[in-house]
Amino acid sequence: MSEPAPPHGDEVDAITEAVLTASRLLVGISAKSVASVAGAITLPQFRLLVALGSRGPLKLVALAGLLGVNPSTATRTVDRLVTAGWVERNSNPTSRREITVGLTTAGRDLVDRVTAYRRREIAAIVQRIPAEHREGLVEALQRFTEAGEEPPPRASPYDAEFTNWD
Repeated sequence: MSEPAPPHGDEVDAITEAVLTASRLLVGISAKSVASVAGAITLPQFRLLVALGSRGPLKLVALAGLLGVNPSTATRTVDRLVTAGWVERNSNPTSRREITVGLTTAGRDLVDRVTAYRRREIAAIVQRIPAEHREGLVEALQRFTEAGEEPPPRASPYDAEFTNWD
């Protein structure tokens, strides 16, 4: 006999606790993936690379807003990533005064390698979940990321339609 569903508040608390626990696992995988593949890059720097990889080139102010940091913090981070060769600044072709930040080929390669590492680690964990317990996991995680306004993965996040010039 199945247990009755907990009241709404208790349900939210239980889900929140489960997500917090899962996030500890995912943060550990993230830190390990960046350290093993990227070497001398911080998680905040890598987060900026991922934002550019998933959304395409962005104006600095938009990038700072997306990351929830001050524009001056974003500028310093971008400066370091430009020096490392992972991002580049470009002029907007329709307005030369606007500068965007985008991934270089080396930056795309770095994001792809770290993502591949994470994919392998997460796939190994998912494979250990019994099949009957996997049901609904994809939909639940999609709804969670949608609610958090995380963009879905794209086949090619570097397409011209995602340059966000405006």
